[in-house]
Amino acid sequence: MLNFSSLYSGSTGNSLFLQSDNSKILIDCGVSAKKITDALTSFNVNIDELDAILVTHEHSDHVQALGTLSRNYNIPVYATKETFDSMPKQTEKINLSNIKCFNSNETFEINDLTIKPFSIPHDAANPCGFNIINNNKKISIATDIGHMNLEILNVLEGSSFLMLEANYDPEILKCCRYPYHLKQRISSHLGHLSNEMAGKTIAYLLDSGLNQVILGHLSKENNFPELAYKTVVEELIKKNFDENRVNISVASRSTPSKVYEIN
Repeated sequence: MLNFSSLYSGSTGNSLFLQSDNSKILIDCGVSAKKITDALTSFNVNIDELDAILVTHEHSDHVQALGTLSRNYNIPVYATKETFDSMPKQTEKINLSNIKCFNSNETFEINDLTIKPFSIPHDAANPCGFNIINNNKKISIATDIGHMNLEILNVLEGSSFLMLEANYDPEILKCCRYPYHLKQRISSHLGHLSNEMAGKTIAYLLDSGLNQVILGHLSKENNFPELAYKTVVEELIKKNFDENRVNISVASRSTPSKVYEIN
């Protein structure tokens, strides 16, 4: 068994849940502890059953409840040393025995899960995505990516399931009320991934076994779920997209997704 759910995903907060036969983990916890607890309860999971929290990077929309959850429920936290160092208000709440440092691009294990972090281009201390493998099933988490490159494409190949950022539409970003410097940050090579580039990425991966994609981390101001989906599908159509080969959905910022069974 390998099941996945996006609890919350968007520019206002992110948290993902993964369950295998012998493990229950969160990837990020960027909303309140209560929201995460309530979301897990809706799946009949108690938060004190969690084996670990993996952290992609230190931005608040990924770590808001991290220290509180780890301290209150004695949950180990896995992150790079640079990430721990860059979020002192969270790190100081975590029991020293629960601070688990890993190096990007070095594999480690949590029970029956093999975790392979990989470096991503984003304006954080040492941000990463994750390949997670169980019984030869590989899922990948890839959000907060300023630009797609060959190294990331290579580590995403062979994934049957992918959580991929589709953060913004360039035309909406140009016209939104954000100040110029913030628009530049979002669209920079250390910012976020556009809908179009998400579509191109999925199209590239279609021949490597990918059969399920959730588009995530959508901007509240510069995107819409329907637009993200439409733009991605248009990119796939250019590659003779067969809707029976891959299922595409869009994660909600405010409610948990269904539970996806990874095949």
